[in-house]
Amino acid sequence: LASFRNFIGTIPDTWPTFLQNRQLRLAQQERNGVAAEKVAENIVEDFFTVALDWSISDINNQLQYADIVLTNNGIKRMVVEVKRPGSLRWDHLPSIEQALSQARRYADEQRVRTIAVSDGTLFYAADILSGGLQHRVRLSLDTPMCSRDAWWVSIDGIYRSPGILDPEHKSGVEQNGLVDTINGEQESTAREVLLHPVYKVPADCFAYVGDSSNTLTWKLPYRHANGEVDSAHLPGAIRSVVTNYRGAHTKIPESAIPDVLVRLGKAAAEISKLPTQTPSPSASYQQLYDALYQERRLDEVLGLA
Repeated sequence: LASFRNFIGTIPDTWPTFLQNRQLRLAQQERNGVAAEKVAENIVEDFFTVALDWSISDINNQLQYADIVLTNNGIKRMVVEVKRPGSLRWDHLPSIEQALSQARRYADEQRVRTIAVSDGTLFYAADILSGGLQHRVRLSLDTPMCSRDAWWVSIDGIYRSPGILDPEHKSGVEQNGLVDTINGEQESTAREVLLHPVYKVPADCFAYVGDSSNTLTWKLPYRHANGEVDSAHLPGAIRSVVTNYRGAHTKIPESAIPDVLVRLGKAAAEISKLPTQTPSPSASYQQLYDALYQERRLDEVLGLA
């Protein structure tokens, strides 16, 4: 793509300026030992407008509770939830998961399909797709050189589906395991995350979520609040998709079914219920396995993709 080649040509010039600005903005943290969330917001805005190609006029602050909303030609492209510097860490996934949950609620309310979280160092973006989250990009904003994957949140990359940018460079889209890990290791609390009125678990515990702010659209509970597989509800969730569980089909868009099957399949694999893991699988798990095979998504579940 011409826009990607242009990005590769300009980012070596813009990135050092961004890093210099970032260091200056964090001076108060070095001086006082702490920095306010506003500092991280300024760094994120610099990332978009100095390092990347967004205009200052594309930045919208505190729009319907969202810290930052990026727009282009008046169209909302991404909701960014910002936390104070140093508050998000890759080795403490619950902090990222809680920030993602907030971002998703605001995005659902504003009908925005891409969300991101950042503390001025860590930056993670995902797309809301098929009732769940699909990895878009994972970046560190303090590296000497900018990752090529940053193009996926540029003004030309944001509306494209992530893929391989060039044959010799593996795009961050192949790190989709981060979303799976976040979804599987959450430690949400009722105080900060909306819970289902019946199951008392957050949206990420359901295999399909139409709108994270509307519990009526949450379908197929399959995990506990701590991220562990809910072995009591998982078989019913599977049957609701591959059969007509208790005489009623669960209303899920057909386009979302393959991704839902993958989520359920990964959960089944975690508790060793798939036909390749047990000599006598139940009918539900066999049907799930067959459906995944038909959709050509089995390798994703078995970790072969």
